Amino acid sequence: MNASDIISALPSRFEAAQSSGDLFFFPSEVSKHEEIGVEWEIRVCTALQKKPVASLPAGEAGLASSNQSDENSKKSDPFAPPYVSNLHVGDLRDESSGAEYGVLLNKYSVVPHHFLLVTKEFMPQNSPLLPHDLVQTYLLLLAARKARKNFFAFYNCGSNSGASQDHKHIQFIEVEEDGPPIERLARAANLEVSGKPFSLSSVRYANHVYRLPTLSNSASPEQLEQTLFLPFLALLDLVISTVRHAPDYPSGTPSYNVILTLEHMHLIPRRWETYTLGESGATLGVNSLGFAGMLMVKSESERQALEQEKIETVLRGVGVESVHELQVAGTSMEAMDETSA
Repeated sequence: MNASDIISALPSRFEAAQSSGDLFFFPSEVSKHEEIGVEWEIRVCTALQKKPVASLPAGEAGLASSNQSDENSKKSDPFAPPYVSNLHVGDLRDESSGAEYGVLLNKYSVVPHHFLLVTKEFMPQNSPLLPHDLVQTYLLLLAARKARKNFFAFYNCGSNSGASQDHKHIQFIEVEEDGPPIERLARAANLEVSGKPFSLSSVRYANHVYRLPTLSNSASPEQLEQTLFLPFLALLDLVISTVRHAPDYPSGTPSYNVILTLEHMHLIPRRWETYTLGESGATLGVNSLGFAGMLMVKSESERQALEQEKIETVLRGVGVESVHELQVAGTSMEAMDETSA
């Protein structure tokens, strides 16, 4: 199969998986909440009260509000072949590296057609995206655009990122034509110089963004790798630099969230996996979707508590303080040193 085959198969595969009982779809309601120039989406899914997300295996991380997978789900690997046939959309192979992937529907879905790109060979979820991971991700995003659908991808990397499984998996969500809500801020950024990372200065949490050149629907894997991998490395360097500036940041591999659209790459360093909402005491898990502008709660009272707390406060609470100005100043000093050398 190729990426276009995967995208075209999604609706029928989703319906078949739901009909067979292999896929569970949880109804929810979405409300909009405006802060800092972004219309954040807050999704209320009361069904999660009855069955804690922490006990759900296999790919529920997409819109999960609970924070941790239990020990039993960590011991098994739901992303290792052989796959549940009704959840298995197809396979992809990267021609350059030979890396192979399975494409699986999310067994516990809150939005239709939520799917995952999973490495066939076990790779840890705390490892960075490799060139072929990015290429296959963007081939799928481009195939969706060709089919007049709008998807974006995200990757929860590390123990404090909101990742639910240890096996490397990139997730895909279908959205409105203008993309996830945070793209409104990214598009509005007026860049003095193209081809360099920038930061969304109106938010209080550290974030690193790269504006991609226009990607052709017919872009080859080689072209995509040349376009995508160096920007990703530049953003990852900034994430590492940011956590080095953060006092008392946990030792070990840093956690961060990755949001991938056809226009931008976003990397957001993470300090904590969950946030406790004020007086209600409710624990809110946050993964990449929270920083994309899409959060989920389990009740109307949690939604109200989240709005009262302010979404930006929550995201800053689980993120890291921005030191972008320091990083820009450091880059400028290095450039001056090179010039005077």
